[in-house]
Amino acid sequence: MKRTKILGYFGLFASILVGLGEYFLHYSPSILEHSEAYAFFKDVPLDHLSIGHFLAVIGIPFYFAGYIHIYRMLKPGNKTLAQLVLAIGFVAFTVGGVWIGSRASIGNIVHLQDAMSPVVYQDLLAHYTKHMEILVQALRIIIATLSVVFAITILKGGTYYKKGMAIFNPIVILILLVLIGQLIPAIGKHMLPILMNVTHFILFALSLYQLKNTTYETH
Repeated sequence: MKRTKILGYFGLFASILVGLGEYFLHYSPSILEHSEAYAFFKDVPLDHLSIGHFLAVIGIPFYFAGYIHIYRMLKPGNKTLAQLVLAIGFVAFTVGGVWIGSRASIGNIVHLQDAMSPVVYQDLLAHYTKHMEILVQALRIIIATLSVVFAITILKGGTYYKKGMAIFNPIVILILLVLIGQLIPAIGKHMLPILMNVTHFILFALSLYQLKNTTYETH
């Protein structure tokens, strides 16, 4: 169980490091009012784009360790379903890693808007949207699929999770955080730009808490 615990802390570390990187990449005072056409990037300093880029890229691999933790927590219940969750998790953060690695570049393009013709600028934005923003849509579907399999595996029983943990799957946590962010803009402007990382911080924290309780009950 010690290895499972360490892997869980790696996942927690990933959510903090990538979350910090994404906050540097995305946060600006106008994030909620000027999210269209990437306009909010104008208020993100160039040095923040660079810092955020490298923090996020360095942190992404730790998410894979975090999903191995999830796999080990699910494995006693149903190894096949646990492997499916692991595989979907790996796909999710491979896609997410490609997307996050592109954000500093599109931010820099926005800063260079006045240095190029409007036609070239719009073509660059359109190209980015077509090739990168579609990954966000794909990621939502992947995370939703992962969440369903995660919940089913727990509800079947035999995992290291109590069955109530099925409710706290990534997509449910994500939706709750979106609602909180929209209802309380003062929180939302800081949380929504790093939403997936906050979601996984909660997921790994709850998972480690249940692991601790499981270990205690075993002893």
